[in-house]
Amino acid sequence: MKVTIVGAGNVGATCADVISYRGIASEVVLLDIKEGFAEGKAMDIMQCATTTVFNTKVSGSTSDYSKTAGSNVVVITSGIPRKPGMTREELIGINAGIVKSVAENVLVHSPNAIIVVVSNPMDTMTYLTLKATGLPKNRVIGMGGALDSSRFKYFLSQALQKPGNDVQGMVIGGHGDTTMIPLTRLASYNGSPVSNFLSQEELDKVAASTMVGGATLTGLLGTSAWYAPGASVAYLVDSILNDQKRMIPCSVMLEGEYGQSDICIGVPCIIGKNGIEEIVDVKLNDAEKALFAKSAEAVRNMNADLKSVL
Repeated sequence: MKVTIVGAGNVGATCADVISYRGIASEVVLLDIKEGFAEGKAMDIMQCATTTVFNTKVSGSTSDYSKTAGSNVVVITSGIPRKPGMTREELIGINAGIVKSVAENVLVHSPNAIIVVVSNPMDTMTYLTLKATGLPKNRVIGMGGALDSSRFKYFLSQALQKPGNDVQGMVIGGHGDTTMIPLTRLASYNGSPVSNFLSQEELDKVAASTMVGGATLTGLLGTSAWYAPGASVAYLVDSILNDQKRMIPCSVMLEGEYGQSDICIGVPCIIGKNGIEEIVDVKLNDAEKALFAKSAEAVRNMNADLKSVL
């Protein structure tokens, strides 16, 4: 199985590293426009092979899309990362042209690939990729919900003072600081609702921390985070390549589900060898439905800025 990652920056390289040492794919190609950058990242990862014990072949290429031929999954991380004080939405004009070009180029050499979009603003870039390529909706997946949910579970585990792997929870809605919806009502600790252990005030604080989780890290690091985003992409790719049928919140084109149409936004999906294999209908209460509708409206407003690109 072959995976191409376009964009060898921090997120892309971390994704390649995790895929390699976990043996998720037999081959990973890193591609970047900066001369020698992807080649250097690939060489650095490969020099870990004997110490972390993996056999995945990792190679790099500068803008040569022919090296990506025959990829089963293509991950697009291209574009500029956020800087302190910058929202994901402010990246639309800069990243839209980049993502469109990348998607079109990779499909020339890998026409059957499933595309995973990471570039921000992620929901809008997923919508752009789907519209620009004409691919069926199961083959274009926005990664954001996997990352947001991992952050949600982290903050829940911190509030509970319990291991993160014993906590379940998901985030739906747009992948933005004001549009994501941590579903605190459905979160659980080893099968028991977290509301049995945390007050509403504590749950509200967890939700608020989750929503600004990316911005918090950007403020601390001076740029976007990369360990958790890269690992979240690898987690999603693993479910595709190994047909694991995991339920992962992803940005996907809705056609009436959750009361929305002609929009890519985060909802729980079954992820397998065909990409999006099922959109799971989680029964939201009235308050959650209202939040989802508001989130969808915000994402749809961002999509309106794509007219010049599409």
